[in-house]
Amino acid sequence: MAIEARPPPAQFGAKLRRALGGRSGWKGLVAQLLFVATLCWIGYAIVDNARDNLANQRIASGFGFMSQTAGFGVSQTLIPYSESDSYTRVFLVGLANTLMVSVIGIFFATLIGFLVALGRLSPNWLISRIAGGYVELIRNLPLLFQILFWYLAVLGALPGPRQSVTLFDSFFLSNRGIVVPRPVGEAGLDGFLVALLIAVIGAIVLPIYARRRLFQTGKPMIVWPWSLGLLIGLPLIAALIFGKPFGFEIPVLKGFNFAGGSRLAPEFVALTLALSTYTAAFIAEIVRAGILSVHKGQMEAGASLGLSRGATLRLVVIPQAMRVILPPLTNQYLNLTKNSSLAVAIGYPDLFSVFAGTTLSQTGQAIEVISITMGVYLLISLITSALMSLYSWRINRSMGA
Repeated sequence: MAIEARPPPAQFGAKLRRALGGRSGWKGLVAQLLFVATLCWIGYAIVDNARDNLANQRIASGFGFMSQTAGFGVSQTLIPYSESDSYTRVFLVGLANTLMVSVIGIFFATLIGFLVALGRLSPNWLISRIAGGYVELIRNLPLLFQILFWYLAVLGALPGPRQSVTLFDSFFLSNRGIVVPRPVGEAGLDGFLVALLIAVIGAIVLPIYARRRLFQTGKPMIVWPWSLGLLIGLPLIAALIFGKPFGFEIPVLKGFNFAGGSRLAPEFVALTLALSTYTAAFIAEIVRAGILSVHKGQMEAGASLGLSRGATLRLVVIPQAMRVILPPLTNQYLNLTKNSSLAVAIGYPDLFSVFAGTTLSQTGQAIEVISITMGVYLLISLITSALMSLYSWRINRSMGA
């Protein structure tokens, strides 16, 4: 049986000093301990000071205030809410509004960013200069200025409801926002939704099957007619079998405002437009840099195979560029979500406005409210980063990296 040789005590002590104190040895360890002790003392001083201030103002700490009645209204809600609801409900309303504007903003920012990036790389001189001018103009203007521009100079300058811009007497655009018909479910809605879900799953699975078939047999498969047939045919058959799935409640002008339909508040529209266009300018540069990181020989190889410029970008260049694009793109998604807190400037009821603003002012529970708000934004950022990291891992795996 082999006996492991142990290092001499002097050598073991040297390794221990380097492990604990780095190159400085025991001096580095002492410095680290002093730094940690200083941080602990600062943290204790902050907590003690906060406890004394709360006691002097007779404010009870804890989260019991979340069950108290809020007593104020919220202009736009995705979930049912009334003034008699609790602060917990206010928190959920604000969170839902923040998530809605963030998800929609991310979608449009990504779409606009990719289009502008392709425009900047276009061989067409005019399109390239227009895209470049957009990037240089938008990303060098403060976001708050752009939010106020859309809210005051664009939407605020629209006519009132009586003189609103209308389309087919069903869609209305005015300084009160955008009013559209509201879908109302009917008897055949359940069957229609099931058929639509099956069609969407089929449309997602078909390209995966076609790609695997191409790699295994070399035989291409045209997918779009089948996907289109599923997305249109199955819901149509379900509507014929189960009946009409839904109808529309048409908005009608009554007095000085509209009755019926669904209204997109001008605050929501202005915030979404500003966040989307502002973030898209940065995404455009990220995408452009990612595409330029792929060797130009890839474009030439695609052209030699008879592929068009668009097909080469879609099938050859962009899949390789995604490995470069995704890390900074994730950062822009996080920035957009956090920048949505600027909604307080125009009165959009997001999480920061109704919870860290109105709720904090009414309850005085500053530590609890700020802690919850910080935790929510941190959790949203971590989830976004995790999803993008998972997607990046799948991209790298499919590319054999």
